[in-house]
Amino acid sequence: MKKVGKAISALLLAALLLSACSSGNNNGDLAQGSTAAPAATTEASALPASDAASTTAPAATPSPATAEGAEATGTPAAQSTSTAIPPSSEAAAAEIPLLYHMNKNYDIVPNVEGTNKKVVLLTFDDGPKEAEMINALMDTLDKHQAKAIFFVNGYRVKEHPELLELLHERGGIIGNHSWDHIVLKDKSLGEVQKQIGDVQTIVKDITGEAPVFFRPPHGAGGDVGKQVAAENGMLYMTWSVGSLDWEMKEKDTAKTETLIKNVTDQLHSGSNILMHELPWTVEALDTLLTTLEGKGYSFVDPRSIELKMR
Repeated sequence: MKKVGKAISALLLAALLLSACSSGNNNGDLAQGSTAAPAATTEASALPASDAASTTAPAATPSPATAEGAEATGTPAAQSTSTAIPPSSEAAAAEIPLLYHMNKNYDIVPNVEGTNKKVVLLTFDDGPKEAEMINALMDTLDKHQAKAIFFVNGYRVKEHPELLELLHERGGIIGNHSWDHIVLKDKSLGEVQKQIGDVQTIVKDITGEAPVFFRPPHGAGGDVGKQVAAENGMLYMTWSVGSLDWEMKEKDTAKTETLIKNVTDQLHSGSNILMHELPWTVEALDTLLTTLEGKGYSFVDPRSIELKMR
């Protein structure tokens, strides 16, 4: 009996041990299946694919060639490692640095030493007049990779808003040249505010952007013109080099040579060159720009000029 009792006790003890082991293994399996993964893994798995990728290593921005290649091969947008930039961010990213300012002589001057100072600013007054001339001017500017300010009169814009649209679409920088092209310096504050403000309004209504450059007709804005330009957030300017194209007549000969001589005789670093939307200026522009390039000058982008004179 004692032997039987010991055997039964041994069997019971063995059964208890087997039960405990089995229970422990089951609990272990459950724990392994329900235990959260490391924090980084859990966070990544809870995020969208693009955000999850960013939790491990910053996604490299594809080069233009890479982006073009992806588009050309039809790579789905979801597979891209880059995030599309909203239009507003694209505009900010493409913002042109302010490398230059205007001095009291209305010349363009570099902000810091080392910036190219052998530049000229190209400007055209009294438009917009004709689509043919606008397109010809813009074709030449594009050929030379140059930008220019087109100072427009409000009454002309009102008569032909489509010409302002054309200028804007072709990449012309629109400037304010008052509504009626009158001498402003002796006019009342209210009248000058209307002459300038009405141009701001009509240009913004048509192009979506108000001008940031102002040139008074005949270069005669006076203190009142400067005040109103500043009130509208514009840089006031006249010019430092005159082409004198406005003094030429259709019957005059050698207009191109005369225009180029007028400019080069006064030429200096930072020259702010005044021209007009005139047939002979259109004809002379390509030769003029080629001549300036030959003398080592390049063409400043108006958008790189600070809107405050120094």
